[in-house]
Amino acid sequence: MALLLAAGVTGVGATTAQAVTDRADTAQTGTAQAGDILDRLKAIPGMQVTEKTSTLPGYRWFWLEYKQPVDHRNPKGQWFEQRIMLQHKSTDRPMVLYTSGYNTPEVMFTSEPTALVDGNQISLEYRYFTPSRPEPTDWTKDNIWQAATDEHRLIRELKKIYSTKWISTGASKGGMTAVYHKRFYPHDVDGSVVYVAPNDVNNDDDRAYDAFFKNVGDDPKCRAHLKALAREFLERRPAMLKRFKAAADEGGWTFEILRTQDRAFENSVMDYEWAFWQYSLQSDCAALPSLDASDDDLYKSLDTIAGLSFYSDQGLAPYIPYYYQAGTELGWPSPKFKHLRPLLRYESSYQPRTYVPSDIRMRFDHGRAMRDIDRWVQRNANHMLFLYGSNDPWGSEPFRLGRGSRDSAVYTAQGLNHSARLIDKLSAEEKAKSIAFVKRWAGVESGAQTLKTGPFADDPLQLQRPPL
Repeated sequence: MALLLAAGVTGVGATTAQAVTDRADTAQTGTAQAGDILDRLKAIPGMQVTEKTSTLPGYRWFWLEYKQPVDHRNPKGQWFEQRIMLQHKSTDRPMVLYTSGYNTPEVMFTSEPTALVDGNQISLEYRYFTPSRPEPTDWTKDNIWQAATDEHRLIRELKKIYSTKWISTGASKGGMTAVYHKRFYPHDVDGSVVYVAPNDVNNDDDRAYDAFFKNVGDDPKCRAHLKALAREFLERRPAMLKRFKAAADEGGWTFEILRTQDRAFENSVMDYEWAFWQYSLQSDCAALPSLDASDDDLYKSLDTIAGLSFYSDQGLAPYIPYYYQAGTELGWPSPKFKHLRPLLRYESSYQPRTYVPSDIRMRFDHGRAMRDIDRWVQRNANHMLFLYGSNDPWGSEPFRLGRGSRDSAVYTAQGLNHSARLIDKLSAEEKAKSIAFVKRWAGVESGAQTLKTGPFADDPLQLQRPPL
């Protein structure tokens, strides 16, 4: 349901002023830690470091590879190299731990919390996403506890350099990752800012998604038109498949995972309405084609919004680790497609098992892991801020706080979608409270703060989240 490059020269990108600051910082911590930040990073056991040219003023940019056990319960067994991007400002500034929950983007960017606290930022690649994948691959170790322990082990080493306050953050699966890490290692970070993270406690009850699509926004004509367009794609299946085949032939796409182009096409149609609300605003409805538009215009809309190439082997391959987790621990949404029947041929294929190669074994834990997470959040959440967009389908089943939660909040930005920059879009009161939360947790001065933007202000992968 609708729903990443590398040669480096040591020292490039650091300004003289920043280098002087770094050396001043380290001189105050004693001779055991003295030296430039590059040397200190290289001194971490199992860490490989390459400095790249910085594209953000005031930062140095390091690509790190950290040796992690495939199974943290068996640290003497197989290992893999986990990729990390570090944007270093100063060791006396807070550290923001960002995870996309997928690959780590290969560009510099500032998450919203990083901008708020004027801090350092590390972007951690989730295990099993290439190149952070062990070979041979034991898929049973692609789980939330192992990933949380990756973070814990890295934080333990980096805190020897960055001993100030730490904030974790992420959006979508990255937000989920921040929650799971805090559940297993609640003292690793001083606060967590969690964006648009679904909380699928009962995978068998997905009525919340149907209710969402019935009521999203305040324009019933927009909702009805999206449903009618999805049906029109199926009514014109031969014309859509003709164009899809031409694009696949030109792009060299194959379909071994989904087996046929017809199944791939139909899955994209089932994703269409979800994808619109995930990435678009209600105002974008005006740009949608009419029901009597040409085959070319209809195909363009389906491809633009659902992204037909995604359903090829080449599109799915980078996201197999996610679909594996969805089908084993995380759960998945299953909205009803009554408005598309009887035109659907493969409705039952709308599940994670369909998107994972058949030679990878999967077994769902029937919600055991997610129930544990949900109980912990309600009983123990501390210093956690959950943010949602009211028009985002992934927010249909959100995290909720309970009596045991402390110094935490859940806020919703009205009219917003699956965005990772929601603090700036909250009501004035909730925005002020959110900024105060983050600054207090990070140990920085309160007061007005402009949320910085720029060409790489957002994680560019946020626009490439997978369906389902």
